[in-house]
Amino acid sequence: MSESVSVLMLELLSWISSGRRTYDEAMEAWGSHCPRQTIWEDALIDGLIQVAGTPCQSEVTLTAQGRAILDEKNNRKSTQTDPPSRT
Repeated sequence: MSESVSVLMLELLSWISSGRRTYDEAMEAWGSHCPRQTIWEDALIDGLIQVAGTPCQSEVTLTAQGRAILDEKNNRKSTQTDPPSRT
């Protein structure tokens, strides 16, 4: 994956991390037949998300790499919004 992560990819990772997500929910929210909108496929190929479980009870979760990217984004965001400390 490139150094730069798209805003849409970060949205997908954030959405998955915000609660338990089934494969069906993920496909309803993020699936696309448009060849220019491949965010779901890109996340799988890049190893950022995984689908585990049985076909009827599959769950979508972040991989360690996906979690690291999201954590890095959140850390960067908090340092940009924290007021400067007075010493």
